Amino acid sequence: WWGRALLWCVLVAAWEAAWGQLRYSVPEEMPKGSFVGDVAKDLTLKLPALRAREARVFDTGRTQYFVFDLQNGHLSMKERVDREKICAAVAKCVLNFEILVKNPVNLYRGEVEILDINDNSPTFPERNSVLEISEYTAPGTRFPLEKAQDPDIGVNSLQNYECTESTYFTLDVKNGDDGMKYPELILVKSLDREQQAAHNLILTATDRGTPVKSGSTTIKIIVLDGNDNAPEFTQPVYKVTVREDVAVGSRLLQVSATDRDEGPNAEVKYSFFKIPEKFDKTFKLDPESGEIEITQKLNFEEQEFYELDVQARDTGGLSCHSKVLITVADVNNHVPEIVIMSVLSPVPEDTPLGTVIGIFSVQDRDSGANGEVRCSIDGRLPFRLEKTFEDYYRVVTAEVLDREAVSEYNVTVRASDGGSPPLWSSAVLSLRVLDVNDNAPVFAEARYSARVRLLENLPESSLAFQVKATDGDEGTNAEITYSFSDIANSPHHLFTLDSRTGDVKVAGPLDYEEGKYYEVTVEGKDGGGLSAHAKVHIDILDVNDNAPAL
Repeated sequence: WWGRALLWCVLVAAWEAAWGQLRYSVPEEMPKGSFVGDVAKDLTLKLPALRAREARVFDTGRTQYFVFDLQNGHLSMKERVDREKICAAVAKCVLNFEILVKNPVNLYRGEVEILDINDNSPTFPERNSVLEISEYTAPGTRFPLEKAQDPDIGVNSLQNYECTESTYFTLDVKNGDDGMKYPELILVKSLDREQQAAHNLILTATDRGTPVKSGSTTIKIIVLDGNDNAPEFTQPVYKVTVREDVAVGSRLLQVSATDRDEGPNAEVKYSFFKIPEKFDKTFKLDPESGEIEITQKLNFEEQEFYELDVQARDTGGLSCHSKVLITVADVNNHVPEIVIMSVLSPVPEDTPLGTVIGIFSVQDRDSGANGEVRCSIDGRLPFRLEKTFEDYYRVVTAEVLDREAVSEYNVTVRASDGGSPPLWSSAVLSLRVLDVNDNAPVFAEARYSARVRLLENLPESSLAFQVKATDGDEGTNAEITYSFSDIANSPHHLFTLDSRTGDVKVAGPLDYEEGKYYEVTVEGKDGGGLSAHAKVHIDILDVNDNAPAL
């Protein structure tokens, strides 16, 4: 079977690369490590480049179901998936994933549809049940039966009910407003307790999967003596709409039934009739007054509609049934959730416009306008938002960055929903701008206008003058090294230049009679290779160091 399932998985896998979207489908219950899709091939990503760029897979839910293998580019199952467990009765079970690729940052979104297999049989809550009916009950009276449950979907789910043949009863199957099938037993012939005090029927629920699966329950019908009239509800169906934020303990509505008998046979008590345990914990029906109240907080996102069967039963054992349909109205009670998936920091200041520096997703669990989210960036910043998928955004550069002007940014992303009043949340992307060598050194003066006057008998190692340059960059790009680029009319050995401080000192004896001035060109070069130049004119002052010669 697994061999056929795996082949099926490969055959039905489909994908589309537009906007980085991938689509695959696999049957549920596939073993761990099963192949889902060839992501590298479908996105035309080369494996060596993919490994070098680093890639990670994110599942949008709280559980990670998939793994991405950088060695072969395949997406595979991380664990066995039970469709009924993760999607319940949802018609199309889809698990979303994202693959984040770095250097440069890119996000590919995909979805895997988990296909249903017929791995569940219809089951009844009880294997045996008892139904008490008065012998005076009129033919045509209907009796709702407990329905079976089948967590599969489509043809694999519950499709039909069948009942053993009886001259007194027939089975009718109705389609409820919630799409479920409801079996009802119809009395077609008057009962006679003295002739037959009990009837035994077998109710069977079947699906249409391959192979067909079924489940059964035994119904014992006990015929009661006496009590001529059964209770009657004032309405066949009660309907109410309630906000999901209604307080626990609130009264929803009141059902009411009357009985034309007198005395004890006219006393009616109310109860829910074989409703799911989950519903029984959410609502409480007062057996005396028929009032229904909420006992557990409602959640529109989990359950937006309830169909409850209620029963009114007199003390003589006769009963009638009605339905209560409860519609839950959504309220704006969920704040948008922002998930930062990737941030490129530090970002070089010469980054091209449109470069992705961050990716985030946003989700609001409300519905309709309450769940529609708008995102924005607070303040006047050199970034903009681009919407990539339905709930995904990327932050890109919109203006040229300049580290010398702003070296760090705290980009506040705000997500606001369409509720009234709107709910919002925010997240901060902290970015550091990385320096590039875009500033050359600048001397205090391009040409030192003041003449530097030196006595010709100045001792060696004396400080002649100092040059000073600054650089707007940082780090090694701002470290300046000084050097002579040219000394005219003089041997180089007369002066030395400290490459770190810019100090120019006398290195040899100065003689006015040999050189009255010198033009010195000083170069300042930063660690990134950019340079600047300054000129200094040095005048040598004569001292009386020569006696007259005859």
